[in-house]
Amino acid sequence: MTARRRVLPLLVVLLALAGCAAIPTQTNPKPLSPSASRQASVEAPEPEKDLDALNLVREFVVASASPEGDYAAAKAYLTPEARKTWDTKGTPTIIDNIFGTVPTPGDSDLPADAKERTVILQGRNVGRLDTEDSSFQQQSGDLNVPVRVQRDDKGQWRISEPPAGVYVAIADFQRNYQRVTLFFYNKDRNVLVPDPRFVVVPPASGIPQRVTELLVKGPSSRMRGALFSELGPDAGINKDTREADDGALEVDLTRLGDPSPTARKKIAAQVVRSLAGVTSSRVRVLLDGAVISSELKDWRPSDVQSGEALITPTAEERGMVASGGKLLSLADGEQVKGPAGTGEYNVVSGAQSLDGSQLAVVSRVGPDSVRLRVGPTAEPLREGESLARTMTRPTWLLGSTVGQPGTEVWTVLDGTNVVRVVRSEGGALSANPVNAADLAPFGPITEMRLSRDGTRVACVIDGTLIVASVVRGEDSAPALRAPQKLQSGLLGNNVLSVDWLAQDVLVASTSLSTNPVVRVNIDGLKLDRYNTSNLTAPVTSVAAAPGRPVMAVDHTGLWSATEVGDVWRGSQVKPDSGAFVFYPG
Repeated sequence: MTARRRVLPLLVVLLALAGCAAIPTQTNPKPLSPSASRQASVEAPEPEKDLDALNLVREFVVASASPEGDYAAAKAYLTPEARKTWDTKGTPTIIDNIFGTVPTPGDSDLPADAKERTVILQGRNVGRLDTEDSSFQQQSGDLNVPVRVQRDDKGQWRISEPPAGVYVAIADFQRNYQRVTLFFYNKDRNVLVPDPRFVVVPPASGIPQRVTELLVKGPSSRMRGALFSELGPDAGINKDTREADDGALEVDLTRLGDPSPTARKKIAAQVVRSLAGVTSSRVRVLLDGAVISSELKDWRPSDVQSGEALITPTAEERGMVASGGKLLSLADGEQVKGPAGTGEYNVVSGAQSLDGSQLAVVSRVGPDSVRLRVGPTAEPLREGESLARTMTRPTWLLGSTVGQPGTEVWTVLDGTNVVRVVRSEGGALSANPVNAADLAPFGPITEMRLSRDGTRVACVIDGTLIVASVVRGEDSAPALRAPQKLQSGLLGNNVLSVDWLAQDVLVASTSLSTNPVVRVNIDGLKLDRYNTSNLTAPVTSVAAAPGRPVMAVDHTGLWSATEVGDVWRGSQVKPDSGAFVFYPG
């Protein structure tokens, strides 16, 4: 085999094979490109002579990494008829895992000179790359796709019935694509929110242009209605994003209308933050060839306002833990001031506003009922109207300005009814429904955490980790849309608790001894396992926040870790095994 070939998901051949040739380990594939590089004039080399049926299909998947000439390299492995009918227009499916090759009885009785065989492309689904917005959409489950092959008039195997669509190995995807983070605004346009995508790497000099193209198209399909672009719906690119003679990266936009000075700065912030991960150069934002703002000619990330202060807990607030019906401070383990700390409310779980001035607690009012209480920290808390059998740990929505508490607390009643409890200026509480119909098919919700920027929710539903967007209309109730399971193949139905470590990163705890606490990107592609030392599954509660150690509760106590590889350290706070730990937010 040639040096360019490398490992791909193994294939189960419906042949009576005693063994198989070694899988190629190297290749130099062309990058995936959903649209730009499908020229019809590309000439592809013929497959290696006398490839057996198994390796023919393997090599076909290797060649499918290149979309040039409408996948001309891969089509060389097909019969002339199959080349005309193979569907290459959909989103590429990314696959992983290496299974053993075993003979399958169905085809084992065919004679050695048989003209047709069937090969099973076997592996595991990882996800797909959305060709419209370049976002990664996670998928799970085993892959078993039949591929029919036949001999041509020269005795060479060719694929007569290829898979429906394009399959690409995860190694190819990660080699040829780079994760980039675009930024758009929340509904109030006071916080920049990440929206991760994947762009083709080679040539690296073209990455800033590809990022700019995605930015002007707006939020990803899953986040439409939750995120907003200050560039507007008609934005375009005046000329390609490239480095100027003086070293600045020039981004020249068009069709933005006549933005106000404030809007111009927000546009610059959106562009600069989106390019921060792919360039270290100064960014010169232009509008129809002219500098967009009179304040600065060139921008760096430190020059723009992202709203980070609105979504970051104050340093003075160290967090709390609900244990034994009381709220205890994580700073010293002492009861917090007020009736929430004395045990008067029989607190089950709680949440503290980002500025630390307000509390929301789930209070047990009988053997089978709980109620939400909300009010200033260290003071008596007002009762909400709704009684429920169960109520998830609440979450505070961010305030409109730094130092101002939010006016909404989100929770889930009895596993199905998502509500936002709105606090009036006088302190009165009213429960308002959130449209969660898209989550209903997944089962009962046992945990829900609103992101600190208010644009997403992370849920534990029937033990599965799920993230959804928060779509807020002008007059209609907020709706939870585009739910997506994250890492269900590894975590299964074993997730117990979840929290937001960053705007695009979750921390979840489970009942799995091998993965008691994990860190997961919101697109689900990457999962990191925290050190298992000192933790005992199940880990029933977890708390996370930017710049804070992750806190976890198991039946032995309260533990903390700053990095994924850290050994978990015991806390001086000694809560009950059923305690809920939380940071502001």
